[in-house]
Amino acid sequence: MLIRRKKGWEIPEREATPESVFLNRRDLLAAGGFGLAGFALPRGALAAEDADPSAGLYPAKRNDRYTVDRPITPEEINAHYNNFYEYSTDKELADAAQALKTRPWTIAFGGMVEAPRTVGIDDLLKAMKLEERVYRHRCVEAWSMTVPWTGFPLADLVAYAKPLSGAKYIRMETFMNPEMAPGQNQPFYPWPYVEGLTMAEATNELAFMVTGVYGKPLLKQMGAPIRLHTPWKYGFKSVKSIVKIDFVEEQPLNFWQQLQSSEYGFWANVNPEVPHPRWSQASETVLGSNERVPTQLFNGYAPFVADLYKGLQDQPLYM
Repeated sequence: MLIRRKKGWEIPEREATPESVFLNRRDLLAAGGFGLAGFALPRGALAAEDADPSAGLYPAKRNDRYTVDRPITPEEINAHYNNFYEYSTDKELADAAQALKTRPWTIAFGGMVEAPRTVGIDDLLKAMKLEERVYRHRCVEAWSMTVPWTGFPLADLVAYAKPLSGAKYIRMETFMNPEMAPGQNQPFYPWPYVEGLTMAEATNELAFMVTGVYGKPLLKQMGAPIRLHTPWKYGFKSVKSIVKIDFVEEQPLNFWQQLQSSEYGFWANVNPEVPHPRWSQASETVLGSNERVPTQLFNGYAPFVADLYKGLQDQPLYM
């Protein structure tokens, strides 16, 4: 007889927040101490959702292997508490981000691959099997959310790109268009936004390419039409609005390393025992409840990823 032991990050499906509950905005926001007026979805966001040619692909079936021990963060909060410096350094950037044009949208694959190619986002979606996963999201700023992302494993994208055996890292880059994204006119930021993972990280089962959220296409302020999510790492690793993916031999220098290498490193693994130089990482504020809770190593995903970092304990910055 097969005996399955429940992992520390899992909860039964019956305990997960039902869609009917987290979509009941008034009750949830009242319970969390948030006013409805401050979190009403912008009219532009709804129009963009309706116009998205991939809308018929959502909602996708939830993969119950990936569950968490917290309620899903209400969409109204998640949709209006975003980091997307291409549009603003303020969290309330949802309206500004509606200027992001997500069609046509192409992703170029290059570097150490069998053959470079460029694919349209809708053709890529046709080639992938979408699923929904509920993941924690932990920001380096010491706040967290729980999000029902839709997308496909990054490992599937790696297989699609056909990298050469010598590739050691995957490098991802966001769009560069200062006319569309006014934040990119700020000269002190090293645009475009760049992030990277080792090939072992990229092919870990948790690494997820996100194309949807809350049962519909990804909102623009969350990095539409395609972004990365690595739930065991701080949120800045999860590059948004990706247009270029290269497979390389040298470790990529990411956006925040270029800006402030003394504070932000390559690994960015959630670790409560390693403080940011300007604040503690021992606890976090859970948005929607304002509860302060202890932070877990690897954001609670150690059983999935801890083996990736054996022997790297002396690596600097958020190992």
